Amino acid sequence: MQNLLPTLVIAATGKTGRRVADRLEAQGVPVRRASRTSATVFDWDDPSTWTAALEGSHAAYIVYSPDLAVPAAPAAIAAFTQRAQEAGVRRLVLLSGRGEEEAQRCEAIVQDSGLEWTIVRASWFAQNFNEGEFRDLVLSGAITLPAGDTPEPFIDIDDIAEVVAAALTEDGHTGEVYEVTGPRLLTFADAAHELSEATGQDIRFVPIPADAFKSGLTEAGLPPGEVDLLDYLFATVLDGRNAHVTDGVQRALGRPARDFRDFARAAAASGAWGPLGARA
Repeated sequence: MQNLLPTLVIAATGKTGRRVADRLEAQGVPVRRASRTSATVFDWDDPSTWTAALEGSHAAYIVYSPDLAVPAAPAAIAAFTQRAQEAGVRRLVLLSGRGEEEAQRCEAIVQDSGLEWTIVRASWFAQNFNEGEFRDLVLSGAITLPAGDTPEPFIDIDDIAEVVAAALTEDGHTGEVYEVTGPRLLTFADAAHELSEATGQDIRFVPIPADAFKSGLTEAGLPPGEVDLLDYLFATVLDGRNAHVTDGVQRALGRPARDFRDFARAAAASGAWGPLGARA
């Protein structure tokens, strides 16, 4: 798909949005980067910011924050897709969560929009360990979470970005639901072992009860909505429903998904966790 009109990338300062925007620009695709802090302001809580972001855009990458599973998401996605259609946007690519029934309600809204659409339904991000919520736990040497022994096929965000960029710019992806995972199931203990091997440091997984996890988050000052979302992800989504790998990356890109081990080694080599050896 060749077009001189810009592609709107929502959450362009986030983990996936930044990578998608960078990849598109490297391909010579005009990009409109949008976030709460970008030159093009976009705020899901302020629909008045949506019009300028959408106006004149040919396609849009939709990342809803904090998560499509929250109660406010369906109404926001419905209003946004309507606004996109009115603005003349032709193609939508939605980042969704794997195994989230609530998120699939939002997927259905995009699928019924009358626009070209692709759904990228992702497993847990490998980069949560070096760019997200788990980084401080890795630095502490103890990944303390209520995860138990349920395995998860962590996905490398670079794979997500490549799939999204392809769906935004190429023919052949319209009407596809790409459920993307890594090529291997790992428990959080397995992930800690891989991180230990990559960093040369002792990083352990320490399981804790869900109640203790929630109490700790509350005591740390997280808003109740964020506490409830994290509890939902660990208690509901990580219940075994996603304990299998899929071929979404292969179907979209014609190559296998990257392995968590490769992610961990590359992240360690880049200094993602700093001088871990300096830990006491």
